[in-house]
Amino acid sequence: MDLAPPCSWLQAFFFLALFWFLNCGYVHGATPAVKVGNFSKVEDAANFHIYYGQTFKVIKNSADGQSYLLLQNNSRIASRTKYCTSRIKSFVIPLSNYSVDTNYFPVSFLELLGLVESLKGISTNSVASPCVLKLYEGGQIEMFNSSDYQKLADFSSYFVSDNDQQPACNFATFAPYIEDTPLQRAEWIKFMGAFANVEARANQIYSAVKENYLCLAKIATTRTTFKPTVAWMKYTNGVWYFTKEKYQLKYVEDAGGEILGANKNTYNVSDSDDLEELHAILCTVEVVIDETITSYPTNYTLSTFIQNLNVEDRSCFSFISNTSLWRYDKRVQNSIALDWYNGAMPQPQLALADLIEVLFPTGNYTTTYFRNIAKGEVPINIGPEMCDRDTSAAMDPTTVACG
Repeated sequence: MDLAPPCSWLQAFFFLALFWFLNCGYVHGATPAVKVGNFSKVEDAANFHIYYGQTFKVIKNSADGQSYLLLQNNSRIASRTKYCTSRIKSFVIPLSNYSVDTNYFPVSFLELLGLVESLKGISTNSVASPCVLKLYEGGQIEMFNSSDYQKLADFSSYFVSDNDQQPACNFATFAPYIEDTPLQRAEWIKFMGAFANVEARANQIYSAVKENYLCLAKIATTRTTFKPTVAWMKYTNGVWYFTKEKYQLKYVEDAGGEILGANKNTYNVSDSDDLEELHAILCTVEVVIDETITSYPTNYTLSTFIQNLNVEDRSCFSFISNTSLWRYDKRVQNSIALDWYNGAMPQPQLALADLIEVLFPTGNYTTTYFRNIAKGEVPINIGPEMCDRDTSAAMDPTTVACG
């Protein structure tokens, strides 16, 4: 489904008029300009764009079809201009305080930008970040009900990652997950950076992440060895699904593997023909990544996988005999929040490095997000005691050795 409505000539005319009004209408006023060093250019992401004026920015967001007008707090127009329509919302920046719907929001974007201490509200304490948990337990962040619109109005902005809630004037949709590739998702750090006037930091982070990712991908894709076949699959209510998310396919490609090419995506274990075909297909696979959702990741083991697969003879499954059965729930908080959906989003180079080790094991690299259930590895529980850095400072991205 296309979430981005096509831009009509009328919309284009409106933004040209708005641009002239804000740029030229106040050109003679004593309004400071945005520093040139604080510009971000979107290079890879497909679902948001940033435009700059002298005292404002416009983010066009395909996730909700909105345009966000960001007004510098020391400009004249910030006190005179307010938008809250079906297509335009205005925000005074940098945000004095903000909150996030932590059911879906990858808070590591905030940590990399050094914005965690400006975070004043979260919708749930199921957060895959030790430092956000530490701030919450220390009383610096409060938890609220996401349906309490009166409370939400107290924040300069409330960032959400889905459109299920009734939008209010201070809601902004942050949705990197709608992008097709890992790097496109990571570039949404520039989206957040624009709200805080820290584009220079956002540019620096993304450049470092992209350089490291592309270096790892270049080495992996130049391998002359056999490319292992990878199956991403999950089990739900008696049915196995082969998942083919585009970003997952890109990860496998960049890691030097090949995605499983099955004739269909769903197999019912209660159907003998389906079950026989599923077993036959899996006999051709070298690596399996099991995405089955579970309330108790610690209890999800090799035995659970075998039971769900409803198979007795597993002698032809090389991914079991060669111990290459994986899950990406190695780091989890409260058995719910996976760091795969948090830390791996802004730092895909770590996920790619994991997958390279999964596909071409060396034994010299410790994975960050993937655990091998064929070897009996169990999840690591994330807690506030694991926060070992100054939360007022920006977190540096992790660079994986490449070359």
